[in-house]
Amino acid sequence: MNLDLRLDTKGDFYSQRFQPTEREDTLVLNMGPQHPSTHGVLRILLEIDGEYILRAEPVLGYIHRMHEKMAEVMSYPQYLPNPGRTDYLHALAWNWAHVAAVERLMGIEVPERAEYIRVITCELNRISSHLLWWGAILLDLGAFTPIMYAFDDRERIQDIMQRNTGSRLTYCYYRFGGVSADIDDKFIEATRAECARLKDRAKMFKDLVTDNFILRKRMEEVGEIPIDTCRKYGATGPVLRGSGQAYDVRRAEPYSIYNRFDFNIPTYDTCDSMGRYLVRMDEIQESIKIIEQALDTLPEGDYILPKAPKRPKPPAGDVYFALEGARGKIGMHLVSDGGKSPYRLKLRAPGFSNLSLFSEVAQGTLISDAIAILASLDLVIPEIDR
Repeated sequence: MNLDLRLDTKGDFYSQRFQPTEREDTLVLNMGPQHPSTHGVLRILLEIDGEYILRAEPVLGYIHRMHEKMAEVMSYPQYLPNPGRTDYLHALAWNWAHVAAVERLMGIEVPERAEYIRVITCELNRISSHLLWWGAILLDLGAFTPIMYAFDDRERIQDIMQRNTGSRLTYCYYRFGGVSADIDDKFIEATRAECARLKDRAKMFKDLVTDNFILRKRMEEVGEIPIDTCRKYGATGPVLRGSGQAYDVRRAEPYSIYNRFDFNIPTYDTCDSMGRYLVRMDEIQESIKIIEQALDTLPEGDYILPKAPKRPKPPAGDVYFALEGARGKIGMHLVSDGGKSPYRLKLRAPGFSNLSLFSEVAQGTLISDAIAILASLDLVIPEIDR
């Protein structure tokens, strides 16, 4: 069969570069960019032999919005909403990275209460991100019921967050020197209740899904990523910890007040999709521990620095700030020339590194297993494209 009939390469750089092998019994096809399992507009070029993948190449750029370039023409306060539009599932982590980079360059000391509020809300946001991933990965694998439970719990967290942030998804709550609004007794009471509820739900999640024979068969020994492969591509977060490396920015490069809390870094050395699944399920419980400790020791005081700059102009220089997002290490490299806008802003997106290893891992797997591998990476395409 003439391969030209199966793939129109006219005007497509990736298709022209992705030439089939010399074998005549292989097929080149697209998975995406509108495929539900790609969780966004991600296109993957596949060369397959029957149901087995010979080669896979992710193609990015379908949702590129120039967030880094926009920073150069916007003032620091104007840019505050942008980071939350990259990884919209853990928007507060990106919001935090931006304000913390400016604070570090300007030497701004954030009040104690504001640091606690940041930790509480960021961990709540991490839990909601993991809940959506949990529901979505099971939907990708053919199970519909769990996403209903996931969204039930996630909606409760969004109700809590909306009280203070005014948003339910793309949060822009942190400000230079603190947060935009203080938390009250109702917020604390609702957060404690939700933490208690999630601890009770953990057993149901385990019985319904984690110990399910079908899930285990779809995930165990599928998509094995050796630790050397993680290091080669710069993979971080649950992908790295699912390969046995206990690297978490909250421990390795402590920021804010995380060093005051007792929590574990879940790891599994199976290196497979199931290991990455279990890491995230354990992380939900660890985030609950952090939130409860923070609520127990929440100090009184200002929620924002009284003389926090409303129109900051950091001194000339550059700074790098890293923190742990739901998908891994988020980095913000800020270069200032002393003006009201960054001279240059470079974002380090963990999803880009995590996706980069897919080509190597997918080689030789079934197409159905490739879906499980992609889902286990927990990709958010707007973060990767930026």
